[in-house]
Formats: sequence, structure tokens, C-alpha cells
Amino acid sequence: MDNKTIAAISTPFGTGGIGLVRMSGPDSHIIAQQFFKGYAGRNIAQSPGYTGLLGRIFDQAGDVDEAIAFVYKAPKSYTGEDIVEFSCHGGVWILQRVLRLCLENGAEPAGPGEFTKRAFLNGKMDLAQAEAVVNLINAQADSAGRAALAARDGALSTKLKGIVENLVYQSALLAAWSDDPDEDEGMVTAEGMALALRDICGEIGSLLESYDQGRMIYEGIHTVIAGKPNVGKSTLMNVLSGTQRSIVTEIPGTTRDTVEETIRLGSVVLRLYDTAGLRQTADYVEAIGVARAERKIEEAQLILAVFDSSQPLDDEDNRFLKRLVGRPVVAVINKTDLPNLLDVAKINEIVEDCILISAKEEDGLKELENAVKRRMNIYQLDTSAPLLANERQKKLMDRAFESLEQAIQDIGEGVTLDAVNVEIDDALDVLLAITGEKVTDRVIDEVFSKFCIGK
Repeated sequence: MDNKTIAAISTPFGTGGIGLVRMSGPDSHIIAQQFFKGYAGRNIAQSPGYTGLLGRIFDQAGDVDEAIAFVYKAPKSYTGEDIVEFSCHGGVWILQRVLRLCLENGAEPAGPGEFTKRAFLNGKMDLAQAEAVVNLINAQADSAGRAALAARDGALSTKLKGIVENLVYQSALLAAWSDDPDEDEGMVTAEGMALALRDICGEIGSLLESYDQGRMIYEGIHTVIAGKPNVGKSTLMNVLSGTQRSIVTEIPGTTRDTVEETIRLGSVVLRLYDTAGLRQTADYVEAIGVARAERKIEEAQLILAVFDSSQPLDDEDNRFLKRLVGRPVVAVINKTDLPNLLDVAKINEIVEDCILISAKEEDGLKELENAVKRRMNIYQLDTSAPLLANERQKKLMDRAFESLEQAIQDIGEGVTLDAVNVEIDDALDVLLAITGEKVTDRVIDEVFSKFCIGK
């Protein structure tokens, strides 16, 4: 553990009402006192923790800013170290000058995520909780924020702790039996051990099933708006994004390339792609756009299949419907402000979720949100439940599951129980890597490299 004192600007770069400069480490209070003077002679180094001091930041030329210095003392702080946070006026020059004063008086620049990394190394949180901090910062909707906060509070860590404790118990039983099989005869049986490991596999399997839901919550749902030309795809894109992202005209084939935008639909985040209209065309450029649209449809987690309610189904629509069989689809019946000529019942034979909207009038968006939640099985999602948050956690959980499955198979094939314990120990190692109890410095560095500087 590096014992240096580090400093960084912890608010986004730019002009704002308030900005924050954070300093953490054994010398943070002494360094801060070199350029901050509290009103009424109040002293940072002599202040108790959880104290805010109003005063002046100064340099050799005079006063720099009026600010509040928030004082925290180890171990009762975010990092577990002594911390000073300067709440300044949020001008770029002021924040950079305050940071420079920290560095000129003995602090060193903080790296990406170094404050949270110190919190992890000092036992203030485990690695799964630290990864939840990133998701909390990046949350773009209510569900993502609540799920990330639950993970930061230990929802996943607590669940893993229970699984680990059960595995440790099973491993200890096997170890005791291996040391003296005669004395512990009957206490450990192949059938009993297999049953216990199946129960643990069931718990791990439930967590693995949560991964897709967790990824959709944290990262957003990869969603393609698709359909033939002039059904209102680009209008829907613009309404959902709240801006003119796609060109809208009455001329078919206006959209020739994929337009991307991340949007919030109520409590759901969609990573949205508006695509070229699906039709056979001799136009070379439009044909490239159609080919890209078809690829996006194949890759999508969700397809918003748009149909024009003012027109009957034609051959292009029917070809499109055939491609939707077995796919994750919400059929969006658009232009309901016009007289209906569409056979919605035929669409409903292939697509279970059909909703009626008028993108032009911005009508039906709540129904669209509910249909997306229902189709993606996140309508009744408990955001306080443990969820796997990223690919690192999923890969480790997969390995733990595979090791225990192998242990169960070995028991069924008559392998001795002491050999089975090797598979159990492998599962324990990877589960402990999720929380960081058994992890390499390289993995730790990689996790925190995804953080912004100042957190």
C-alpha cells in the first residue's frame, strides 16, 4: 500500500457553481493547512473528523477563493485515510489552482479510481462493492441507480459470503474426513456431499441468470428500430432522443446509415439504433444501409418493429415479419392519428407485444416503456436483489459453477472425496476473486483503471 498523499479534482471539468478538490493520505491535513486559513483561527490539523471549516484558500500572491474545507480522519473516511475536501467555487481556473497548491505542498496526482482503490485496500469495501461505485456514477435511470446502490451497500457481496461460507464448511468436512476417515465415518457421504453441492450450484445458477438483467440495467438495452421505409422510424428515434437525430421527410429511404443514441425511456435505458428502411433497392448507397440494418437486427437484444397503421400490410412487411419469428420484439404500430388500414391481428400472430402509438403526436410512449419492460423481463425486477454487474464477475461465476459441476460429476463416477475437494477449492478461489479476497495486483489495477480520476 502506497503511503503517499494524493490529490485530484473530483468534479467534472468545466464551469459550475461548486467544484470539489479531494486530498487523501497521511499528510493531507498538514498540506491543506499550508494554503487554507479557517475563519476565527480554526485549524484543519486540530479539527475533529466530520467537520466543515469556512475560510480562505491563498497563495503567495494573496487570496485564491473562499471555500469550505471538509475534514475527515482515519479510519472513518471514504478511503480509510485522513482526507480534506475543498468545496470551492466551480471555475476551471480556481479548481486547477487549488489542485496545484495541493501538489506544490507535497501531494501527488491521484490516478484513475485511486481514492476508491485505497478504500478497497483499506478494507472499507470489497471489490464487488468498488465496481458498483462505477455503475452508480454511470447510472442513467432509476433502476440502474437503485441496483448500483444496493450492490455498493453489499447486496451481491452478502450473497457471495453465504455461498463461500457454505463451501468452506463442505471443504472442512472433506478435509477432516481425509485426515481420519474411520473417526468421521458416516458424517461425510458421497450422496450428502453431492446434494449439498447441487444446492450451492443452484444459488450460483440464480446469480448467473441475473447477469443479462443486470447488464441491461447498467449498460442499457441494445435496441434496433426497424421496418420498411416511411413507417415513422426516424420520427420515433427523434421523439425518444428528444432531439432531431434522424432526418425525417416524406421521401422513402431518407435514412441510409445507422444513427445511434442512448436514451432513457421512463426507467429503462435504451442504446438505440435507427436503421435504413428494409426494402429491395437498386440504389447502391441505400443498399449498403439496408445491409447494415439487417446486421443490426441480428445483433440486437431488442427490436422495435415499426409498422404504419394507415397502410395495409404488403410484401415488404410480410418478409419483415418472417424475420421476427423467435426474436425479442415489440411491434410498434405507428401513425394511429390517421385512419387505420392495418391488420394488427396478423402481426399479433407473430409478435406477442403490440402497442399503438403516434410518434408524431408523442402518444403511447408509456405503453412502449411497459411493453419493453415486459418483453425483456425487467418489469418486476427487484433492484435490491444481488445482480452480477459486469463480464469479470460473470466469467468468475461461470468458472465456479463449472468446478462444482465437475465435483458433482466426480462424485457420481466414484472419485474419492479428497480429490473432489480440489474442485471445491478451485470454486472457492474464483468466488473470492469476485470480492477481491484472492486477487492479483494486475486484476486490481485493471478494475480501477475503469474509474475516472477523482473517484
